[in-house]
Amino acid sequence: MQGLRNIFRKSWSSAERLDGKTVLITGANSGIGKETAIDLAKRGAKVIMACRDMDRAQAAVKDVIESSGNQNVVCMKLDLAEGKSIREFAEAVNQGEPRLDILINNAGVMMCPYGKTADGFEMQIGINHFGHFLLTHLLLDLIKRSAPARIVTVSSMAHSWSSINLDDINSEKSYDKKKAYSQSKLANVLFTRSLAQRLKGTGVTAYSLHPGVVQTELWRHLGGPEQFFLTIAKPFTKNSAQGAQTTIYCAVEPSLEKESGGYYSDCAPASCSAAGRDDVLAQKLWELSCQLLSVTWE
Repeated sequence: MQGLRNIFRKSWSSAERLDGKTVLITGANSGIGKETAIDLAKRGAKVIMACRDMDRAQAAVKDVIESSGNQNVVCMKLDLAEGKSIREFAEAVNQGEPRLDILINNAGVMMCPYGKTADGFEMQIGINHFGHFLLTHLLLDLIKRSAPARIVTVSSMAHSWSSINLDDINSEKSYDKKKAYSQSKLANVLFTRSLAQRLKGTGVTAYSLHPGVVQTELWRHLGGPEQFFLTIAKPFTKNSAQGAQTTIYCAVEPSLEKESGGYYSDCAPASCSAAGRDDVLAQKLWELSCQLLSVTWE
């Protein structure tokens, strides 16, 4: 069905400008993050590309400037697998930037072999959820001061493949890379839902999304049968530019200004799984995240 929708869907486009606004995108040196950076730079925004590999980031900055014609594009080092790096990065942004209008939590890892972040989190939940949870927390005051502002978190339809194991969030008892990925993407949806509740009345809105089945480097950890299936499915998948459209839609579409907490796909509201709408689970995950990261949200 998704494939057929991709072929027949009417593409979304908008002439919305972002002059004078600042956008921060994690994982922006390749794939949909880079395509998002190009599009938002074309709209006149200052774009901060937050990346782990600075050599690749600097090359990507050149590409974004060249493609967009906007010189106001910079890269900054951010390793979402390390709390210390996240805190140093956030401090530099808070001190150096007068405003932050759009935060795009885009970086992610997918179905990787078992590993842990510097802070002891399983890699997928650590980068995809905990890293972005902490980053958003540390930048929130700046974002609120810039309102109306938006926080966009890239999830996936994979959020519906499993639930969240609050008793073994780091998959220490057993590890299934697909379930751990699904858990981290469900965490993105629940985080957005909880965030929207907490931001009511601030002028800051939050969105999560499924970009589509996109041909990106995230596929590198997939096994032989999965790679074969994706090769067969390739005509129904999206390239990075197409995959970035729903992120861009959530970042700039004027009609979403009063919407918050929802889940989107193909530049339109979409239905998420029952677990993704579970406010009790969302609250428990929120409390566990605060506890494990030693943070307090006002």
